[in-house]
Amino acid sequence: QNVGCRTLSLTAHVGFDSLPDQLLRKSIKHGFCFNILCIGETGIGKSALMSSLFNTNFEDSPSTHFLSSVRLRAQTCELQESNVLLKLTVVKTVGFGDQVNKADTYQPIVDYIDAQFEAYLEEELKVIRSLFSYHDTRIHVCLYFISPTGRSLKTIDLLTMRSLDSKVNIIPVIGKADSISKTELQEFKKKIMSDLVSNGIRIYQFPTDDETVSEINTITNGYLPFAVVGSMEKVKIGNKMVRARQYPWGIVKVENESHCDTIKLRRMLCTNMEDLKEKTRAYYESYRRCRLQKLGCRDIGPENKPVSLQEVIEAKRLEFCLEMERKEEEIKQRFLQRVIEKTAMLEEAEQQASMPVLTKFERLMLMHQEEELKLEEKKKLLEDEIAQFEKDAITVSIQSQVSVSTPVVSLK
Repeated sequence: QNVGCRTLSLTAHVGFDSLPDQLLRKSIKHGFCFNILCIGETGIGKSALMSSLFNTNFEDSPSTHFLSSVRLRAQTCELQESNVLLKLTVVKTVGFGDQVNKADTYQPIVDYIDAQFEAYLEEELKVIRSLFSYHDTRIHVCLYFISPTGRSLKTIDLLTMRSLDSKVNIIPVIGKADSISKTELQEFKKKIMSDLVSNGIRIYQFPTDDETVSEINTITNGYLPFAVVGSMEKVKIGNKMVRARQYPWGIVKVENESHCDTIKLRRMLCTNMEDLKEKTRAYYESYRRCRLQKLGCRDIGPENKPVSLQEVIEAKRLEFCLEMERKEEEIKQRFLQRVIEKTAMLEEAEQQASMPVLTKFERLMLMHQEEELKLEEKKKLLEDEIAQFEKDAITVSIQSQVSVSTPVVSLK
């Protein structure tokens, strides 16, 4: 009993014990949503496993191995079991691990998860919001498919899970686990968990604090990572038709726990669905806090006093206005400088354009006089050459006449 608080015992039935029933009816009427992200190589069995888990055909068109980057493809369907409606969204990676340069293979996946957080934050910050009817697309669980190599995790697996473990609940699964023997499978599971621990990668652990599911969750945590097999094909065994994969050496039953962990995975997803959504809200709160801090929002002011959102918005608006005024002043100064420079250029151009026509004429006259002088010099040189040519011609003529008139004297 707290000091100062009065405790009274009820003497009759009041009726507030019906609140859980009211919440239950309201939730059933509104329905539930659950979003699953499947990451894995092309052809590792993502669609087959989803179809096996929820008895729904999630098969889509086959993807190529020649995509330049990883893409994400979402499928949403509404499932109804008894009177409970579930809106299930399955997001699958396309082209994961097919690129030559795998350095940034995980980046489109990180961007997609952040985009869903950002969309929910934008809806939450609207003036008129409708979160009750809003389709929440935040990823609640990530099923990471590991290739059944039997050796260890690849570098791309470690990099991808390390970049996602702070944003989403990761449950590692071994796809097409029927391709390796049981002994190799157990050793492979131990090696995977050892690699995850040594690289500091956090995966989702099923909660054990709830007494109703603590025992089964403790046992199930020992099965991580789940060895899954998916198939929608039905094979007749005895008088029953069961979903299985038929091989020349035998049949692998999808819903047989001694053959694979598909049923364990389904049970754990359905049992801990609300806890997965609660953990997702915690990841979203972390994203929201970082995002608002970058925007300048804070709860405590400089003097450790509480700051209301209105004060933060007003301070941010004032800061934005001052920044806009500063930029506006800079633009004005730059504009004035450009106007001055342009005015000077125009004045210079006008001065050159307004030169008197006489100046141009005089320049042309000077050019003409220079040409006349050159022509006069050439004419004088030509006259001198002509005179010299005539003089030489007369001299040659006289010499020829003299040579003709002189008598020839013969001497014996």
